[in-house]
Amino acid sequence: MIVARTIAKTRSALAGLPRPLGFVPTMGAFHEGHLTLMRAARERCATVVASIFVNPTQFGPEEGYAQYPRDEAGDRALAKKEGVDLVFCPKADEMYRDGAATTVIVTGPLTEAYEAAERRGHFDGVATVVTKLFAIVQPDVVFFGRKDAQQLAVVRRLVLDLDLPAEVVGLDTVREPDGLALSSRNACLSEAQRAKAADLYRALVAGRAVTGDGRRVIVNEVTSKLVLGFPPYLQEVPFDAPSGPQFSVDYVDVVDPETFERVDEPTPGSLIIAAARLGETRLIDNLPIGEASEVDDQEAATEAARTSGKKG
Repeated sequence: MIVARTIAKTRSALAGLPRPLGFVPTMGAFHEGHLTLMRAARERCATVVASIFVNPTQFGPEEGYAQYPRDEAGDRALAKKEGVDLVFCPKADEMYRDGAATTVIVTGPLTEAYEAAERRGHFDGVATVVTKLFAIVQPDVVFFGRKDAQQLAVVRRLVLDLDLPAEVVGLDTVREPDGLALSSRNACLSEAQRAKAADLYRALVAGRAVTGDGRRVIVNEVTSKLVLGFPPYLQEVPFDAPSGPQFSVDYVDVVDPETFERVDEPTPGSLIIAAARLGETRLIDNLPIGEASEVDDQEAATEAARTSGKKG
């Protein structure tokens, strides 16, 4: 596996590798979600490239750029095991030279609300670094996870508007057995917070169960589950008694997955989105209406067992 730290070496190395070329852009701290993207690229493409770059321009001043988890040696070992042909690991001054004065900005509703409102300037940084990475690697197919749904929509819009010659593939969110979406930021959770974190996904599942009643009911259902928690059927404590870490909700809504405009009457494919904090750790997740997964089935069975226990 080639490890390239400069743009020049990356371009030189890729010039001799076969096509099609699959690309997995990342900020490192690999987990199974990243590895799934690499495997999908390996299945489809003759050459697979991954990048490891914690992009400073997509972090706000108080968003913990310096604290973002980093493990380049471990990441390179995992990438090699997955058959990645080249890993691009630039430093910030390689990607952003002194005097750099160009920023790529996606405008409109897609970058006005939700993550864009919570993290001002975030998608400007994403759009700029993605454009630069595409120009350096020149991929045929690019692989992203659907957990960062708004980011995926921004990248699709970027590729369409700038006529970039790459296919953007979005893969399903990879989850822990309890439903928590895999994220590098999960490593920042305490043991108690980690136990609570799966309630974000459970709340989305609860919201999807009331989709026939419209957006407002869905939002209220998800928000109430995040704020009040789930009934402790098998515990001898009041339902409204807070215990342990609690969510602080940034937003809950139902949106179109391509435009991220609000959807008042959800249809199959509409996304239920949510962002919430446990302590200093911010979690995001989403769930499409009209789809189910093995994790959902497990959650439904667990809920049925709790209900049965309560009645008994």
